[in-house]
Amino acid sequence: MNLSRVTPAIALNPLDGRYRMQTSPLVDHLSEPALNRERMRVEVEWMILLANGYPDQGNQPILPGIEPLTADEQAYLRAIPEDFDDQGIEDLAEIEARTHHDVKAVEYYLDRRLEKAEGSLGAGTQLPRLKALVHFACTSEDINNLSYARCIRGAVEQVWLPAAQAIVDRLAEMATTHRGLPMLALTHGQPATPTTLGKEMAVYVHRLSRQLDRVRHQEYLGKINGATGTFGAHLAAAPDVDWVRLSREFVTGRMGLVWNPLTTQIESHDWQAELYSTISHTGRILHNLAVDVWMYISRGVFAQEPVKGATGSSTMPHKVNPIRFENAEANLEISCALLDTLAATLTETRWQRDLTDSTTQRNIGSALGYSLLALDNLKGGLAAIHPNTQVMQEELDNNWEVLGEPIQTAMRAAGLAGRAGMEDPYERVKELMRGHRIGRGDVERFIDTLDLDPETARRLKSLTPSSYTGAADTLVDFDRD
Repeated sequence: MNLSRVTPAIALNPLDGRYRMQTSPLVDHLSEPALNRERMRVEVEWMILLANGYPDQGNQPILPGIEPLTADEQAYLRAIPEDFDDQGIEDLAEIEARTHHDVKAVEYYLDRRLEKAEGSLGAGTQLPRLKALVHFACTSEDINNLSYARCIRGAVEQVWLPAAQAIVDRLAEMATTHRGLPMLALTHGQPATPTTLGKEMAVYVHRLSRQLDRVRHQEYLGKINGATGTFGAHLAAAPDVDWVRLSREFVTGRMGLVWNPLTTQIESHDWQAELYSTISHTGRILHNLAVDVWMYISRGVFAQEPVKGATGSSTMPHKVNPIRFENAEANLEISCALLDTLAATLTETRWQRDLTDSTTQRNIGSALGYSLLALDNLKGGLAAIHPNTQVMQEELDNNWEVLGEPIQTAMRAAGLAGRAGMEDPYERVKELMRGHRIGRGDVERFIDTLDLDPETARRLKSLTPSSYTGAADTLVDFDRD
């Protein structure tokens, strides 16, 4: 059996196969049909603006020989992309098979719908004779850049950002709940100054929130200015029209984007590079989170809740593997690689135009799809773990040497205040604690050898690895600023 002949067609990409359920929300924004639907919206709105002009100038047509479109005619036009269904997808594919040009196929698709307008609006409608208004003075990139910007904005704001924010919200919940739960820190993989689990989660909340804020404030640029950005065809056809003003009005007022007045044939894609770089940076922070949590699980700091009926290993039935974090880690690596490639490739074009960006942009859905898949796995993984307080306490109890830091620092302060016998505090504490296992008694006896004031000695003796967490619990609140 040749699998390429099986129907329905077998997905080659796992995002459209094994992981379709997790990534399907992006289909409405970043699939080929979604792009074509948006192209139709751009073409239709351009027609309506040309036919009806500016509201502040009485909605007079921009071009001669056209009557302002009626409300019914405008509704008919706007229904074309909204009604773009499976049959429409087939029809458009049949046209493109002949044109070998995707945007031209959209133009001809709209032409066919204009020809059929009388069936819905009656013989009096002017739409059938307005086929020349479709794609008027436009190059394909006038349509594409606006369509991509709107598709990407929808995917980011409606799908990716909510999924990423859900991770931040879960981490914030964990930070608040466990703000005071002491945990042994490891620097260079070695026991270090204790922290709290909540504070460590708050670090990720703060890091991720900064990046998501940048995504939320991302500009989405657009242009509609002709084959090389000069309005040449526009002015040749209608020299008395203020095409620059019309371009700004269309991009900002009709498309809801930021107008780019200076371009070659293509919009320069700098905003895309900015966006993808930020999402890639976010992905690397999430990758750090996935690896950290994986190691916390391995260390026993986090315990996993087994899923009823699930298998952890084909041969070792006791295992509960941290597969969601491993899945997230791997898919973030793929996503970041694609996003970095997009950011690098899309900022360059040979002179006024080449087609490297065309095929590159078709991978935006994959780049965000792998990121969305990772977010879904992180969400499920974070929901299925809880701190193992017994292990955490045992780690702290077995590492009293971490109190060397506060003791030698208190000795420094006492020496600065004029207290005698506080020379070489670091070396003296190092001799006691470095490379040794010590306990409460060793710490207390060492403190007793020091000529500290009674209050300082009492304060140091009251410290334990569990209580030596500084201001960690209050630092959790800084992610709210």
